[in-house]
Amino acid sequence: MENKLHENQGLLGVKPTGGNDSHLLIIRLSAMGDVAMTVAVVVGLLHKNPHLKVTILTRQFFAPMFAQLPNVRVYEADVKGKHKGFLGLFRLYKELKAMRITAIADLHNVLRSNVLKRFFKLSGIPFIQIDKGRKEKKELTASKNKVFKQLETTQQRYETVFKKLGFSIQVDASCSLAKEKLTDTMLSVVSKDSKKWIGIAPFAAFPGKTYPLELMEKVIALLNATDAYSLLLFGGGDQEQYVLEKWENTYANCTSIVKKISFKEELTLLSNLDVMLAMDSGNAHLSALYGVPTVTLWGVTHPFAGFYPFGQPMANALLADREKFPLVPTSVYGNKFPEGYEKAMETIAPTAVFEKVEGLVK
Repeated sequence: MENKLHENQGLLGVKPTGGNDSHLLIIRLSAMGDVAMTVAVVVGLLHKNPHLKVTILTRQFFAPMFAQLPNVRVYEADVKGKHKGFLGLFRLYKELKAMRITAIADLHNVLRSNVLKRFFKLSGIPFIQIDKGRKEKKELTASKNKVFKQLETTQQRYETVFKKLGFSIQVDASCSLAKEKLTDTMLSVVSKDSKKWIGIAPFAAFPGKTYPLELMEKVIALLNATDAYSLLLFGGGDQEQYVLEKWENTYANCTSIVKKISFKEELTLLSNLDVMLAMDSGNAHLSALYGVPTVTLWGVTHPFAGFYPFGQPMANALLADREKFPLVPTSVYGNKFPEGYEKAMETIAPTAVFEKVEGLVK
């Protein structure tokens, strides 16, 4: 019933190719990977609707992701400050309403956006929410009666929201972002020589989708031994910084960039990589935005859940052995798995990772 209501609202009269008075609000508050997956979709939307004004409601930290997009601004949802709680969200609603929003695409569909939906409903502004596909994701990750099949991708689910609002949209390879120009600051951290640049982001939010560090170090040792590549190590936080700086000091071709450059500069660096090696994580989605060949390693999660990096061939994914670990995927986010499944990623051999990365570089 609710989906039908959404569909009817979308037919009420948003003018997708209207003039300067069309102002779309897109809600996607977090996390980094999910926000990154909106970018190519918004590019595809703007290709078809060049006069559309777009405001992204998210964290200000994510603004550099959208810097190349015309007619797009980021508006910060200060959910820990002035927009905290029910009264804070009402304040946010009034701020957004004053911008003369004409349609709202909720790509998050969480408690906060549902509260905003109730406020905007009083204004009669079309408000369409993403269908997260919870039922089919539950079936995909079930331990019994598992339905193992490819689900709609997150980008496809985003596209559906815009289509229900009445917008034309086409998302394809042309929606990748352009390579950014390296600055002197970045070149002081990572010297530009004749060696190919390989980015390595060895961490993820949960252990179930993090390649064991001792195995990742073997991959780094193999790549370093060729003396043909500069290995740029991505991460964040004190513990990750410690690990990456240890590798930097051990392997001559390694450079950790943790806390050395801003997020905006990090995106510029990502756009100039020859290959990226990452987990099922935000860094994989960021490099894919720029069309960088991105190798991803998968443990208790799986591309079938719909979170595969934009525009990447499935051949770039190295997966845990499902014959040995038949319950994979055990969860959508990698935070739930049976005892012993933390070893699922050990079935991906370091030599296989090395060969896949080197094959793409060459």
